[in-house]
Amino acid sequence: MTDTISLSLTADEIEMLVDALEADMEGYVEAAKEARGNNNREDVTTFTEAATRIQTLLSKLQDLVEE
Repeated sequence: MTDTISLSLTADEIEMLVDALEADMEGYVEAAKEARGNNNREDVTTFTEAATRIQTLLSKLQDLVEE
């Protein structure tokens, strides 16, 4: 996953991606909380990593759109 690609998107398209990723990230955060409550450390790690990776991507995309 280290390949870089160039992609042209409109500001509206980026905002749509940001909205979708935010919803996705919320799901992973909630799943991590549930896994923590069930004492399932492996799932906590997996879901937390996914949420962190999504947050990193979100930060990059949010820098591209005007609020």
